[in-house]
Amino acid sequence: MNEILIPILAVTIIGLICGVGLAVASHVMAVKEDERFPAIRECLPGANCGACGFTGCDGYAKALLTPGTKTNLCVPGGAEAAKKLAEVLGVEAEAVEPKVAIVRCGGDCEHTSPKEDYRGIASCQAAKLFFGGKGTCTYGCLGFGDCAKVCPHDAISWNNGIAAIDQSVCVGCGLCAKTCPQQVIAIIPQSAKTAVLCSNHDKGAVTRKACSAGCIGCMKCVKTCEHDAVHVEGNLASIDYEKCVGCGACAQVCPTGALHDLVANAQAQAS
Repeated sequence: MNEILIPILAVTIIGLICGVGLAVASHVMAVKEDERFPAIRECLPGANCGACGFTGCDGYAKALLTPGTKTNLCVPGGAEAAKKLAEVLGVEAEAVEPKVAIVRCGGDCEHTSPKEDYRGIASCQAAKLFFGGKGTCTYGCLGFGDCAKVCPHDAISWNNGIAAIDQSVCVGCGLCAKTCPQQVIAIIPQSAKTAVLCSNHDKGAVTRKACSAGCIGCMKCVKTCEHDAVHVEGNLASIDYEKCVGCGACAQVCPTGALHDLVANAQAQAS
């Protein structure tokens, strides 16, 4: 009988000693959580989009505990979240510039054409692996809706074969931009008045064959802009929004319509 009881007793005693040791260690070595963390986390919307540059809302909340981290980085939360965070942290509220997503592609059914009949998985990621997609422009929107599937605000729909973003609903979280395998979706300031709706880096002649609405790198926009806000790199125009005043001159001289005057287009759609 003792041959059974003694091992059981020994194991029990060892277990108790280990349990007490672990309890003491957990208390002594515990990492104390800053009491402000729950309050900070409560100020954030929980989108976990990563637009702030951190790993979700928890990552941003932890970063805010470190002095110097800006309180205006939460794009979905906007000015309201920034104000709440400033109150919790006891700092001055920082201004928030609203942002929206825009599709940098004008290659709809009227300006480009398919190069093949794709019958694979209805996914942009899958279509990209299949010879770069079904369209003649290998840089354009693939049109299978990966961006729409991740949009938490149902701001993305389809217009003539390519993605279209309802900027009145979009909060600029950037989830669509991260999901797009073509990187044709960009996050720009809501106040932006001009945009380049093309992502093609091929030379002009090649781009023109693939899409009649593509940027051909002709430099007319650069020569026309009086504010040094337009540049062409890698055969593709880009806008410096810190310099752009929204005069629309670059859009007026663009021979393919790749540059869009967002204000004029919005007014035309409204009317």
